[in-house]
Amino acid sequence: MGTIWMLIIGAVIGAIGGAITKTSMGWIANILAGLAGSWVGEAILGNWGPHLAGMALIPSIIGAIIVVIVVSWVMKKIG
Repeated sequence: MGTIWMLIIGAVIGAIGGAITKTSMGWIANILAGLAGSWVGEAILGNWGPHLAGMALIPSIIGAIIVVIVVSWVMKKIG
């Protein structure tokens, strides 16, 4: 059950990152951006703020924004 909860929270974090950057992504990309963003955010900003499903929410959202911006930039360069 913990993995499912982590995927749901990752999707929400990715959706928030996509909404803030005004980038349209699918739900799988939201999950990946949320999970990668959580890792990036916590690696850069630490493990502070409220936690949900083992993820620090504020650093995770900031990390998801970074991931979405980088992926969008790379996709524009490729396509």
